[in-house]
Amino acid sequence: MQELMPSTYKELCDIRHILEQNYHDMLDIEFTIQEGKLFMLQCRVGKRTGVAALTMALDMLHEGLIDEKEVVMRLTPAQLDELLHPILDAADEKKHQVIAKGLPAGPGGAVGKIVLDSETSKAYTAQHIKNILVREETNPEDVEGMRSATGILTARGGMTSHAALVARGWGKCCIVGCDAIKIDMNARTISIDGKTYKEGDTLSLNGSKGWVYAEEVKMIDATENPLFQEFMKLVDKFRVMGVRTNADNPEDAQNAINFGAEGIGLFRIEHMFYGKNSEKPLEKLRNMILADNLESRVAALAELEPYMKEAAKGTLKVMDGKPLTFRLMDPPLHEFVPQTEEKQREVAKERGMDLNDLKKRIEDMHEVNPMMGLRGVRLGIIYPEITETQFRALFSATAELKKEGFNPMLEIMVPLTINAAELHHQKNIANRIKAEVENKYGIQFDYKFGTMIEIPRAALVADQIAEVAEFFSFGTNDLTQMTFGFSRDDVNAIVHKYVDEKIIPADPFNNFDRECVGELVKIGIERGRKTRANLKCGVCGEHGGDPTAAEFFFTAGMNYVSCSPFRVPVARLAAAQAAIKAGASK
Repeated sequence: MQELMPSTYKELCDIRHILEQNYHDMLDIEFTIQEGKLFMLQCRVGKRTGVAALTMALDMLHEGLIDEKEVVMRLTPAQLDELLHPILDAADEKKHQVIAKGLPAGPGGAVGKIVLDSETSKAYTAQHIKNILVREETNPEDVEGMRSATGILTARGGMTSHAALVARGWGKCCIVGCDAIKIDMNARTISIDGKTYKEGDTLSLNGSKGWVYAEEVKMIDATENPLFQEFMKLVDKFRVMGVRTNADNPEDAQNAINFGAEGIGLFRIEHMFYGKNSEKPLEKLRNMILADNLESRVAALAELEPYMKEAAKGTLKVMDGKPLTFRLMDPPLHEFVPQTEEKQREVAKERGMDLNDLKKRIEDMHEVNPMMGLRGVRLGIIYPEITETQFRALFSATAELKKEGFNPMLEIMVPLTINAAELHHQKNIANRIKAEVENKYGIQFDYKFGTMIEIPRAALVADQIAEVAEFFSFGTNDLTQMTFGFSRDDVNAIVHKYVDEKIIPADPFNNFDRECVGELVKIGIERGRKTRANLKCGVCGEHGGDPTAAEFFFTAGMNYVSCSPFRVPVARLAAAQAAIKAGASK
C-alpha cells in the first residue's frame, strides 16, 4: 500500500497517530478504500497478551502518553498472571479439540503423560518424563506425587478441595471437578465420553480455563519480562492494602518474599505431615491420634513437639522481621490415619497393634460431618494437651531465634471459634506455656493472639471476640461453606447445575459472594473494631488471591489479604487498582 498508494498510506498513518494520541492506547482500526478515497469504519482498543500489555503500558509512560496510575490500571490481573506461569500456546491450542472441562483450579498450562498414582508419577519424573497425575480426588498421601507431576487432574472436588489448594500454593497447573473422567485403576486407564486413554498417553491441560486435550499442545515458556520489576514498583507506589502469603515451609516462604509478600497470613501447622520429610512427624502424629489414654497421648506429643518447633523455626527464620501467622491444628484428625488396608497393616506393625484393634480405633473416629466436627479450637478444648504442645513448640522456636539475634514476629491464630469463651480458654494455656518457655530460655518476647473468623456466629459476636483477639483473619473458604450450607468438597455437581440454571450467578468458592458472605465480613470488621479500634483484619481464605474480590476487601477495611505465593504479584496489582479506584493514597 505504501508503494502503490503513498498519499492514502500517509493519510491512514496520520489518522492512526491522531487516534492513538486521542485514546492514549494501541487500537484495532478498521478502514476501507474506495476509488482511491480512504474511509475510516471504526476503532477499538486492541487486544493484547500479558507481555504485550506490560510492554505497551511502560512504553506509553516513557513517551508521556499516560501517567503512572494509568500504567497500573492498564494491566488486568489475568494478564499479569500470564507472565508468571508457563501457558499453552493459544494459536496451537485452537488446532485441538477440548475433550473434557473442569474447574480451573491451578494456573497456566501443562503437558504430560497420564499417571494414575503418586508412585508412578515419581517414577516418571525420575526418568525426566513430564506427567499429569489423574485421580478421583487427592488426599495427603498423594502430596509427593502431586509435587512431582507437571499437572494435576481430578474427577471430583471444588475450588477449595485438597488438590486445588495444594496446586495453587505451588503455582502448579491443576483442573478439578472434571466429572466426565472415569478412572479404572485395574485396567490403568481413564475414559472420557466412551473413549479410553491408557496410562502413558498424553494429555494437555489449560489450568486457566479448565480445558483438557488428548494431544500435546505447544507450550510458551514463562520468561519474565525485564520491565516486570519496574511495573511492580509502580504497583506498590499506589497500593495501600497489604499482601501476605499462605505458606507452610521455608521454601514457599522464600518464594513468596521474592514475589513481594510482606508476611505470612496463614501457616498451617498440619502441613508438616504432608509430603517431603513428613514420614517421622506423621508417625508421631498418628501415635498421638491412636492413643487411647492421656498418658500415651502426652508421650506421643512430647515426641512430636521437636518436629513442630523445627518446622516453625525454619519459616520464622526466613520471614525474619516480617509477621508470620500460625494457625493451630485444624483439619479433622481422621485425615491423617491410613485409609487403605495395606497402609493400616504397615501402621499396625509399626505400633505392635492387632490390625483389628487399629481398624476399630479408626472407626471410632468416624464423624458423619467431619468438617463440622472435632477440629480447630474444639480439638484444643477437648484435648488441651494438644494445644499446649503447639504453643510450646511455637514459643520455643521464637525464643531460640531471639537468642540467635533474629527478629521473629510471631502471631498465633485459633481456628473455627464461635465465641470469646473459647479464646479465653486457649489464651490461658498460652499465657502459662509462654511463662514457662521464657523462664527456660531466660528471655522475654512478644506475640499476637488472634482468631480465624470462619463461622457466621463468630462474625455476629465479633465485638465480644475482639476483647481477646488482637487480630481477625477471615477464612472465607469455611465461611462460604457455612453460609451457603454447601460442602466445599462435594458441591461441584450442584454448583454447576445451579450456575447453569441461573439459580446462583457463580460458584461462591471461586467468586466471592459479596451479598451474604461479604456482609458477614463487614459485620465482623465493624463490630470487632467497636471493641478494639486498632484490630488488624485480613483474609487468608482462597478469596484473598481473587483479584475480583480485592476492591471489596479494600473498601471493607481489610489491612491485608493473604494468598498463595505465586498469586502474590496478582494480589499486589489488584490491591493497587482498588486503591486507585477509591482515590486512596499511602
